[in-house]
Amino acid sequence: MRLISTRSPKHRVTFTQAVQVGTAPDGGLYVPEPLPCFRDVGALLDMDFQSRSTEILWRMLGDEFSREDLADVVRDAFDFPFPLVPLQQQVFALELFHGPTLAFKDVGARFLAGMLGKVTEREPGLRTVLTATSGDTGAAAAHALWLVPGIRAVVLYPKGRISELQERLFATLGDNVKTFAVEGSFDDCQALVKGCFADAALTEKLRLTSANSINIARILAQTLYYFEASARLKALGMRDAPVFCVPCGNFGNLYAGLLARQMGLPVRAFIAATNANRVVPDHLETGTYAPRPAISTLSNAMDVGDPSNWERIRHLFRDNLGDLRQVLRWGSLDDAGTKRAMWELHAAGILPDPHTAVAYGVVQSKLGLAEICVVLATAHPAKFAEILRQNMNLEVPLPEALVAVQDKLILSETIPADLDRLKKRLLNAPGDL
Repeated sequence: MRLISTRSPKHRVTFTQAVQVGTAPDGGLYVPEPLPCFRDVGALLDMDFQSRSTEILWRMLGDEFSREDLADVVRDAFDFPFPLVPLQQQVFALELFHGPTLAFKDVGARFLAGMLGKVTEREPGLRTVLTATSGDTGAAAAHALWLVPGIRAVVLYPKGRISELQERLFATLGDNVKTFAVEGSFDDCQALVKGCFADAALTEKLRLTSANSINIARILAQTLYYFEASARLKALGMRDAPVFCVPCGNFGNLYAGLLARQMGLPVRAFIAATNANRVVPDHLETGTYAPRPAISTLSNAMDVGDPSNWERIRHLFRDNLGDLRQVLRWGSLDDAGTKRAMWELHAAGILPDPHTAVAYGVVQSKLGLAEICVVLATAHPAKFAEILRQNMNLEVPLPEALVAVQDKLILSETIPADLDRLKKRLLNAPGDL
């Protein structure tokens, strides 16, 4: 596989090069060019998840990694289930939160960690993985990279804007994981990460890469569960191409689905569901892309005012909004609408998390009568136990992963949203911070 920058098509790199740096030197994001197209999707859907995932990844990365290496990474990274659960007639939820940190981001983060491990075996030396999180990415990346030889993980997150349980999942690890609570929003954290990567000397000195969805490894991994959802539907005797409804924040999850479609997976349409942060819906409706500060909502992991991966989606469709609108539907919910959707899910016997509730609420007005839909359920409701307690008077049993961290000491250091301050902090103690 060869990749190019969204901003400089002449800049080409291998997957191995891209996974180690995250962003392109020009500030763009790496995208596959050309994108492989599979003509035997039906046969792929008949495989089990592990075999299918290994086969798809080998077709994309087989010029750089052996099938055995990829099978090893797949086996270790994807050791948890992806249940397809009925929500209502012809509407299903694909539960992506059964990994160690109870969020879909375990999929991409664990694959990224596995591939970095393979690269480090070939090219030893200390690498720094720098990432910003609005809640779930940090936990997934930190756990995936914790104690991995040759890797130092640094996580930035907006202080006071993620749930306490989300924070405890990654800010209590220590060792090779350092966490910074930034006085600002997720967009401020993301700007700090982008600023570090824009500094060529810093990037080279620390061998920086990212665990955010700007890293192409995470995106490729996330394409795999779209194939799994279609395989589950096929096994149920449902042959029509489904609609996928994706709760969107930084838009990496949606981009992964669009890639799966481009690779040959039959998809009728995608629905981009956002919360009150309506930058992308407004863009699709008006044609004007106008980033703005993020608004804090109940679905905090989606509180993004300038989503990085929208650049990739625009590139995929050659900036043709007319073509994109043929494939993509969209909608948004404010917190009041999110609460209504949470009650609707609860009435149907589903314990809701606010992000899945946003997607479920948007689906109700965007789906045709005969269409089959898969809603991506991206996080375990227990991660938002306080929200459910305050807004619905529901007590959520904590799974073992959260019980284990609820009393642990948070090890984060609070810093201002100051790029120079962060750079100095990273450089002053390159070994262990």
